[in-house]
Amino acid sequence: MDRLQLLEYWLKALYPDQPCTLSPASADASFRRYFRASLPGKTLIVMDAPPQQEDCRPFLHAASIFSRASVHVPAIVAQDLNQGFLLLSDLGTTTYLQALTAAPENANRLYQDAIDALIKIQCASQKNIFPEYDRILLSRELELFPDWYMTRHLHAPPDDDQKNTLKTVFNLILANNLAQPQVFVHRDYHSRNLMVSTPNPGIIDFQDAVLGPITYDLVSLFKDAYIQWEEAQILDWMIRYWEKARHAGLPVATDFSIFYRDFEWMGVQRHLKVLGIFARLCYRDNKPTYLQDMPAIMQYLRQTCERYSELHPLSRLLDRLEDRQAETGYTF
Repeated sequence: MDRLQLLEYWLKALYPDQPCTLSPASADASFRRYFRASLPGKTLIVMDAPPQQEDCRPFLHAASIFSRASVHVPAIVAQDLNQGFLLLSDLGTTTYLQALTAAPENANRLYQDAIDALIKIQCASQKNIFPEYDRILLSRELELFPDWYMTRHLHAPPDDDQKNTLKTVFNLILANNLAQPQVFVHRDYHSRNLMVSTPNPGIIDFQDAVLGPITYDLVSLFKDAYIQWEEAQILDWMIRYWEKARHAGLPVATDFSIFYRDFEWMGVQRHLKVLGIFARLCYRDNKPTYLQDMPAIMQYLRQTCERYSELHPLSRLLDRLEDRQAETGYTF
């Protein structure tokens, strides 16, 4: 029996006297699948997370913590952890990405709501609730860049000089990241995981939450792989966040220029990681559409590396890789 049949039997047992139809609700970069279950007078979301590949418990834990922080996350209607099924409240059909693409003039309102929700999450931060975004995890993510982007995607494994460059730069990046104040981090707080809802935003895909650098989710939000904004606009939103965060008592730097530098250096870590992840999604998981989002990430990365002298060695390495990319004929 396939998983869809198992899912249908589970729903039938939950709602024996109600007709229920399933339709795909969203795609996911993991093994999880989501369906919208239509019942008389309501819709619910079904998460199908095969137990041999996915663990639903971190999702349930994060949903509980974030709900107590008074942000809008799905309510848990039913669960079967042995089969890997969750039944969730439906936060709607419109992502921030869809709404912003259709009506970019609404960006200020939507991003202000996202900032307010993020501050609520960060204000709820405590130790020993989520795993720490420690040096080991941050380093493991950085290694995705040479392993998957350079070696697998560009067929350009780093030579000894490049390995030394990466080691030196990675240590600088990690020193900055680990020195930042630590708060709850969603870890993918961007336009595909924020839903236009009441109250706004609805927040999904938070199962990888950690305790980590305060700027991380801001990078996800404002240097988004899927929708781009002018730097002046990002700067404006960052200032608005910084002012609200200070008012809320969050441990942001009192000098905005230092805070913005931390934001940019955190972005270098995330963007190196994401380039590796998008390559891995293509070649390991047969999801090539993620390659089309690489140029935006590379643009963010190069812009920051060119701005800070300490990152110029990485900038020169990226120049060499760009030549390599042209030689191998990769297009996105």
